[in-house]
Amino acid sequence: MYTALVLLLLGGAPLWETKAPEDWSDDELAEVLTRSPWVKSLEPPVSAGGVPAVTVYLAGAQPMVDAEREAERRARLKKPGEDPPEEEYREFLRKNPGSVIVLAVEAPDSRALRDPVELRKMEEECFLRGGGKKHKMTGHFPPSPSDPWLRLVFPRTLGPRDRRLVFELYLPSVPTPYRTVEFDIRDLTCRGKPEY
Repeated sequence: MYTALVLLLLGGAPLWETKAPEDWSDDELAEVLTRSPWVKSLEPPVSAGGVPAVTVYLAGAQPMVDAEREAERRARLKKPGEDPPEEEYREFLRKNPGSVIVLAVEAPDSRALRDPVELRKMEEECFLRGGGKKHKMTGHFPPSPSDPWLRLVFPRTLGPRDRRLVFELYLPSVPTPYRTVEFDIRDLTCRGKPEY
């Protein structure tokens, strides 16, 4: 069943539709960042027993952009001397509205991303499926001290008939690096339009 429909049936629109991010409680902010339709767990293959799931989210979707900005604002209020978030990534989002899909990936061991062989393999083996085609990743932003997420950039080439975002990934920073994650586009709606 679709997330938005369930929320409507349970008594109202989701909070990202009804409240400004600065009005979200800390629990509501955590809910958007961890349990909203834009967040998924990359489960390892069953044969990889004991390997943890990895959290991913669609970082370019407006509700997630809003949630990240609000979390950063609150963090700066608590620790004014903290490093600001990576401006290069923020500038990239501002310059490319609606033309890319950014998947943020929890990166438990960013050292693996410094290995040129592993990095090349990631660049060659990360795809977005859509329209019956596989679209290669077009770039990435590595984790940093102020932003611990690996951000993978894909072209926004889906057509009106596409119903799912399916990412096939090679993630050198996680155990069992081959992972697949799928989002149903019908769940990714904010203010009447798809957000991904």
